[in-house]
Order: sequence, then C-alpha cells, then structure tokens
Amino acid sequence: GVSGSKNKPMCFMQENPFKERIVEAFSEDGEGNLSFNDFVDMFSVLSEMAPRELKAIYAFKIYDFNTDNFICKSDLEKTLNKLTREELTAEEITLVCEKVIEEADMDGDGKLAFADFENMISKAPDFLRPIVAGSYSIWLWVHPLPQCP
Repeated sequence: GVSGSKNKPMCFMQENPFKERIVEAFSEDGEGNLSFNDFVDMFSVLSEMAPRELKAIYAFKIYDFNTDNFICKSDLEKTLNKLTREELTAEEITLVCEKVIEEADMDGDGKLAFADFENMISKAPDFLRPIVAGSYSIWLWVHPLPQCP
C-alpha cells in the first residue's frame, strides 16, 4: 500500500552493499557528511521516478571508488566484490573486469569515462546491465528498489 512505500528507500539502504559509497557520492564533502539538501537529493535519485540520466551520473560516482572521474580496473574489482559479497574468485573478478573494459572502453585507454559508462548502460533495457560471471548474474545498482518485508 501507500503507507509501506515510505519506508522503501531506508530499507534499500540497509540492504545495499554500496551504502557507504552512496552516502559519500551524495555528500558535498565527499566523505559521507550529508546536509539536509544532500539527503533529499539522495532519495530523489534513488526513487523509481528519477530520470535515467540522473541515475547514470550518480551510479558512475558511486562506482568511481578512487574519485578520479574514471572507472578503472580497481574500481570495477571493488564494485564486483561488493555486488557478489566477495563470492567470486580473484580470477573470475579479473575476467569480468577485463571483459567490461574491453566491451565498454570506446577510446581504448583501459578505463571507462562517463561517456563509456553511459553508452554501456544505455544498451541495456530498464537501465539494467547483466554481467554473467560463472553462475552469477551481476546487476548494476540502478534497478528499481526492492520491496521491504
């Protein structure tokens, strides 16, 4: 019902393996200290109604762990480890990272600029991008929020 939907963003944050990165990405200081406006912005972007382009900007910021405005191999490794809760082997992680860079890196510099990232996710319907690694399907963060129990 309508009353249950108010709690969805908070439930999503409790379960999300990227919760620290999400808060850092939305904080003005980049360290997770949210102002009220940062907090409102965060939940606006996390809502199902947020424009796809806006979600892409923040997803990129969240996955850019070293904050160099690129998603490099080490950023991808951290992302995959969080998404799979470290259940993949180092070899599987390396293979997936290399495949992602190979497929998405349009200028051949070995890392993903925002344009590369945006192009990669635009090819996937509903802003979902499955990356199959062994028996795991890994989905980008930007799918609709899960229902809370």
